Amino acid sequence: MRFEILGPARALGEDGEPVALGGPRVRGLLTLLALDAGRVVGAERLAAALYGPQPPEGVANALQAQVSRLRRALGRDRVEFHPAGYRLAADPQDVDAHRFERLVGDGRRALGGDPRRAAALLREALALWRGAPLSDAPYAQAAAAGLEELRLAAVEDRIQADLELGAHRELVAELRRLTAAHPLRERMRAQLMRALYGSGRQAEALTAYADARRILDEELGVEPGAELAAAHLAVLRADPSLAATAAAVSRQGLRAQLTSFVGRAEELRQVGAHLEAARLVTLIGPGGAGKTRLAMEAAERTTGDVCVVQLAPVSDPADVPKAVLAALDIRDTRLSGHDRPAVDPVARLLAALADRGLLLVLDNCEHLVAAAAELADLLLASCPALRVLATSREALGITGESLLPVAPLRLPPPDAANPLDYPAVRLFADRAAAVRQPVDETNLAQVAGICRALDGLPLAIELAAARLRTMSVGDVAARLDDRFRLLARGSRTALPRHQTLRAVVAWSWDLLDEREQRMARRLTVFVGGATPGSAERVCGLPEEVLFSLAEKSLVEAVDGRYWMMETIRAFCAEKLAESGETEAVREAHADCYLALAIEADGHMRKAEQLEWLARLDEESDNVAAAVRWSAETGRQALGLRILAYSAYYWWMRGHRGTSASLADGLIADMGSTPPDGLEEEYAMCVLVAAWGRQPGDELRARLGRLRRLMPVAYLPTRLESLTMMLPMFTGPPDDYEGVQKLVAHYSGSLSPWSRALMHCGFAFMLEIIGRGDEAGAEFERALAAFRALGERWGATLALSGLSELAYEQGDYATSRDLADQGLRTSGELGAKADMAECLCLRADSMARLGDLDGARADYLRAAEMARRIGSGDTMARAHVGLGELAMLRGDRDEARALMEQALAECPGDWYSAGEVRARIQAGLAELGEIVSER
Repeated sequence: MRFEILGPARALGEDGEPVALGGPRVRGLLTLLALDAGRVVGAERLAAALYGPQPPEGVANALQAQVSRLRRALGRDRVEFHPAGYRLAADPQDVDAHRFERLVGDGRRALGGDPRRAAALLREALALWRGAPLSDAPYAQAAAAGLEELRLAAVEDRIQADLELGAHRELVAELRRLTAAHPLRERMRAQLMRALYGSGRQAEALTAYADARRILDEELGVEPGAELAAAHLAVLRADPSLAATAAAVSRQGLRAQLTSFVGRAEELRQVGAHLEAARLVTLIGPGGAGKTRLAMEAAERTTGDVCVVQLAPVSDPADVPKAVLAALDIRDTRLSGHDRPAVDPVARLLAALADRGLLLVLDNCEHLVAAAAELADLLLASCPALRVLATSREALGITGESLLPVAPLRLPPPDAANPLDYPAVRLFADRAAAVRQPVDETNLAQVAGICRALDGLPLAIELAAARLRTMSVGDVAARLDDRFRLLARGSRTALPRHQTLRAVVAWSWDLLDEREQRMARRLTVFVGGATPGSAERVCGLPEEVLFSLAEKSLVEAVDGRYWMMETIRAFCAEKLAESGETEAVREAHADCYLALAIEADGHMRKAEQLEWLARLDEESDNVAAAVRWSAETGRQALGLRILAYSAYYWWMRGHRGTSASLADGLIADMGSTPPDGLEEEYAMCVLVAAWGRQPGDELRARLGRLRRLMPVAYLPTRLESLTMMLPMFTGPPDDYEGVQKLVAHYSGSLSPWSRALMHCGFAFMLEIIGRGDEAGAEFERALAAFRALGERWGATLALSGLSELAYEQGDYATSRDLADQGLRTSGELGAKADMAECLCLRADSMARLGDLDGARADYLRAAEMARRIGSGDTMARAHVGLGELAMLRGDRDEARALMEQALAECPGDWYSAGEVRARIQAGLAELGEIVSER
């Protein structure tokens, strides 16, 4: 955490975002503690600085209240209590005031021999100021005055460094403003005289001395001091000491920018830090990410000589040294002939830069990367004072290179409170203001959507904002499906490949070899990224080609997965369509994810289920895309298999709405009978389409046929998870003994998981027929078997069964504790549906135990979880519980509304929802609203 007190007090978290502190007294307390970070500050001193010479009664309690508020904001460990007072547990260098003091000291020490370094350090120090120091601690005037005096001294030191670097002309205007604001500071007056003299304005320098002498006499009645008098004498004598002690700064090829620089403050700081630590820094990133602008801004802030070399117009690698010579304005003045051969350009460069301190900016190296790397390596090895800052879409790849990736601008999440806090949106708003299209609360959400659709790429955002000359924000947002046509009018003076979005991506595409282009276009079938293994299998090319695309900024590697930005993906998808490979690659993609779904399903009911759940979380978008493509292209058999083997994952993760929509798409054009040999896959698809919601007429008819296709006693042979799903729909068999015999007959072929599930099934059947003790024993057997397998979902099912059984037997405390165990176990899985069920179970018991507030909190939490995953039966269960609590409070209107809401949510075709429907009917009957069962 960092603390800023050189201006209004702020605390910044690890993500760089401000921490909400509260009112002015809390900010004042933070200011005082940060001023002495790491040291104990006495309570009396804090009170005096916070409340002034006339503190209120009970000031100790008031101070303690402010400390408590600050602890809540920062964390208790940040503000420590000591017998003598309080201490902010922070490194002083995490406080801007202390960092300022250190940088000023370093800059002052460097001033004696290295004015360039001194100027850089002092500028960094002064940039920390955001306003009046300690402004939230109005009674800390002495400390604030000391900081202000140090700031002015730092300004004078920085001006001294700039004078020694020869920046006389640039300093005159600044010094005139400073001397007007601080007329009695003699050092500033002397510096103004030196700046004027160095600009060839000797008479004005003498006039400045006369003004200073007059003001000192009128205000203080004193003569100028030794420093000012010495400056006057030096001007009269035209003393050579007034000249720059360092060579004048050269800025070759560095253009003044016409637009503001938005959203890259941290990256700019990083570039400066990298250039301090390394002699070769390369900014890498995709086209349009803003590498060139960042390099120009960094170069502008460099105190020494700078030369910018634009390599974009250079097409021949042999011409790279010549381009550098031209940028440096080095020309061969000798006439060539038989006796005077032309000097090699590289040799001329080595001679010119041998002892020169220079930052050489090589911009746009990607199409000449080998030649640029070779030249940079040679120059750096031969010219010890040289530094190189390169921009490229891939690294130069030489020893000593420091890479700094330039990512797109940070984007607001969909639920961001204020999208303008994010750099991508701020850039759009800034550029929109230039064409008189303000961004405000009426269009802010659309602007955020535009920035997200454009991947946060600065160039794309600027092109989109430029369209506001003739379109509204809504018009731009509506046309982003055809982004390359929309964003085709950039600056006329920009490089051709920066004038349109298509040209930006096409430049990168054209730099790929044939295999890289094949990999890039085939990768577009992936949704949500790809692993190297899946990319190799689907694209038919070795994973090294994928790694090459990452090195060239066409894809981004994040935690072992490779992603394409949507803009690049759209371009490469066009290339895939042009190649005629779309169908073959899509089929390979679907086959890949069928194989993954089958493999994963074999591990989902074992101890390694957490690992496989995490893997499927990463691939869920690809699985869904494979099912959707299968449905769209009439490959129902392929889609049925992918969906059926993914169903158990979707069930545990609570992806009810998404998976039901996929299942609807698959069966929409399917006949009334399942495809041959895929009866179980078809059954799972129908159940997925119907789970947790009210089915329409067509789906209800399919469910009816499913009852006949797979009666109560049916035992699945291929889809193990169907053993769990079918009874939830059909209900348990009536003939307990008959089922026992059937299971005994097939027990040799049943997996351990299926046998554990059968124990649960027996328990539910025994519970229904009133044999509670036997049911409890079967639940315990199931629980032990599931735990032996490491299968958390099954363990949750058994714990829920035991909880319900204890509830029915009136042991509400045991029921609550078992539900709590189930909640923790399902929480390990992240199984939202089961967590919501366990919350309802626990709330039922808590209500019986008299903890109505606790029960209400659990029901509300369960209802919200169920709403997010689209589980209508669990929402109904939570709402009927809330309705029962309302009845206990005597609020019949609220109870009736909740019961009716639950009735509308409860699915009518699933056996597992029968108990909830019965509770709803009982509640409405008690309220005098008897409703016939649906």
